[in-house]
Amino acid sequence: MAARSPEDIDRLFERELNAANIDGLVALYEPTATFTVEPGKVVAGTAAIREALSGFLSLKPTITLSPRVLANAGDIAMVSSKWMLKGTAPDGTAVDLSGESVEIVRRQDDGTWKFIIDSPWGLA
Repeated sequence: MAARSPEDIDRLFERELNAANIDGLVALYEPTATFTVEPGKVVAGTAAIREALSGFLSLKPTITLSPRVLANAGDIAMVSSKWMLKGTAPDGTAVDLSGESVEIVRRQDDGTWKFIIDSPWGLA
């Protein structure tokens, strides 16, 4: 399934992350997209994004997102989502993270939307 509106992208991200579907997650990004792994650490391109998201999947996470469109200018939209993630670190300790993302998405030629900039940590 592809995002048919800007806010759909976060709904799909939530579904694919909760299903531990790395291919489904990576399919949400344009080939040259960027992803903020942690504040101050940005990776670019789907190979690097795949690696970064695989790290999150190692936590066996459950995520909840509440997306909203902040601005839309034709084929580009700015989306934000409050999120909460719970998981388990490799050493068995509980992981409980939350934040508010800032994302830029672009409508593709087929009418679907993909991430071009994904900053789950917001403006940090």
